Amino acid sequence: MTEPLTLLYRDDYLVAVHKPSGLLVHRSKLAQGESVFLLQRLRDQLGQRIYPVHRLDRPTSGVMVFALDPTTAARLGEAFAQRQTSKRYLAVVRGTGPEHERLDYALREEDGSRPKAEMPALEALTEIRRLDSVELPVQVDRYPTSRYSLMEVLPLTGRRHQIRRHLARRGYPIIGDAKHGKGNHNRFFAERLDCPRLLLAAVGLSFEHPVEGYRLAVGCRLDSVMEALFRRFGWAGHLPVDSARRVEADTLPI
Repeated sequence: MTEPLTLLYRDDYLVAVHKPSGLLVHRSKLAQGESVFLLQRLRDQLGQRIYPVHRLDRPTSGVMVFALDPTTAARLGEAFAQRQTSKRYLAVVRGTGPEHERLDYALREEDGSRPKAEMPALEALTEIRRLDSVELPVQVDRYPTSRYSLMEVLPLTGRRHQIRRHLARRGYPIIGDAKHGKGNHNRFFAERLDCPRLLLAAVGLSFEHPVEGYRLAVGCRLDSVMEALFRRFGWAGHLPVDSARRVEADTLPI
C-alpha cells in the first residue's frame, strides 16, 4: 500500500504537500505509460478536487502548493507568473561551488514543439550560495580525491530546468542529473552512496495567502535518501524541517 503524502499545510483554500522524487505532478504528453501522478494521489487522499498552480520536475522532491478551488488557483497562478513567490532549494553539486554568486544566463525554452535553437532566449536569474563542502578520498574522475558542495539555490525566474541548466553551465552540475551532469559521478553516488536520484530538493516556498492576505512560508524536510547523505557528509546542521508559518513580506522561507 502506498504511504500517504506528507501534508505541510492545509486550510479551506489551499494545501501544501511534500512531492516525492520520481513522481510526476500530472498527466502530460511526456507521461505516456505512467498511471500514478501526484495530482491523482493527493486528490484521492483529500477526497476533493485540487488545482495545480506551479510545477516541479519529476526527479525533484519538495514542497508544492495546490489550490482547492478555481478562484484561489487563478490568484496563486498569477502570483507565480508575476514572480511574487520566493523559492529555496538545496542541491548537491560536483566541485567546490562559489561562496555566493548570481547566475545570469538566458535560457531557451525546452517544450519539444520546436528545435531548441529556434526558441527565443529568455532572461533567467538564479542566486546560489555554498553552505558546505566535502572532499572524499576517492578517485571518481581524473583527480585522486573528489569534491562536492551543498548549494543553497534561490531561483529568481522560473524557466524550465533553470536550476539544473544554470549550475551545469557554471561548471557545478547537480549530482544525479542525467542530462546535464556527469555519468561517472552520478554512478558513484548511486552505487556507493545509495543516492540514485537527482540531489535537488525544494525546501522552502513563501507567498502571499490569496485570501487571508498574510505571507505564508512553508518549509519541507528532505527525503530519507538525501537526509542520510547529509548526515554522512557532516551536513546535518543544514537539514531543513517541515514547517508552516506567517512571515514578513520580505523574509525568505527557511
